[in-house]
Amino acid sequence: MKKPGIIIVLVLMTSTTWWLLQSQPSEPKIEKLVLTGSSTIAPLAAEIGKRFESLHRDVRVDVQTGGSSRGISDARAKLADIGMVSRALKDDEKDLQCFTVALDGIAVILNKANPVAALDKQQIIAIYTGKVVNWKDVGGNDAPITVVNKAEGRSTLELFLHYFGLKNTDVKPQAIIGDNQQGIKTVLGNPDAIGYVSVGTAEYEAGQGAAIKLLPLDGIAASMENVRNRSFPLARPLNLVTRSEPTGRVKDFIEFAESPQVHDLIEAQYFVPAPR
Repeated sequence: MKKPGIIIVLVLMTSTTWWLLQSQPSEPKIEKLVLTGSSTIAPLAAEIGKRFESLHRDVRVDVQTGGSSRGISDARAKLADIGMVSRALKDDEKDLQCFTVALDGIAVILNKANPVAALDKQQIIAIYTGKVVNWKDVGGNDAPITVVNKAEGRSTLELFLHYFGLKNTDVKPQAIIGDNQQGIKTVLGNPDAIGYVSVGTAEYEAGQGAAIKLLPLDGIAASMENVRNRSFPLARPLNLVTRSEPTGRVKDFIEFAESPQVHDLIEAQYFVPAPR
């Protein structure tokens, strides 16, 4: 007679446990946003994604590189929710919806002790291709030029080469550097060096007293303001693209990426927030 009683208690306990489990709130469904494309934009997109996730607990942002062409093709094929494209769209890409979140500019810099105040486009090409090797040939001191180039994989290298119509194999450098700070330190330490770095970084460091100067291009001063108003020639838009008009969380993410809430993240990457 005791065994049935034990069975009944066990059944009651099991039923209670089942009821308690059923009454617990279920985990929210996670929605995944996939961004693919430009390696220039990817670090910024990842930081924006982290902040977006902190505000939207039901979203995970997956950022993958592969180049701007991948961003275009993946957005078209619906392999990505958003493509990342670090250039202006071509005519045959205008079927995509395009949203510019930032602008990227590059300044050619010299040591402040260098008397050269400006170089035209052809002079810069000649210096970087080894056709001009002494500053006296472009109005400077009688001193050999130290050409500083960026390492492979740097977005500034890509934009610099594109603007001047060069391949990286055309460049004859005496020094190869990585990030912007390394480029500035190299030029600071060598009065005969020439390099190029982010406009934002260079302008900030010069404003803090660093002995460098930013050269104008085509008569336009290298400044964040001129990058912002799009008058500075060595600049490009950083775009997010979608196959169709964005909706739902995709729309929310793009609007967030365009908002002042991420301007600090944009500037931390040495880009300029796009004007609205």
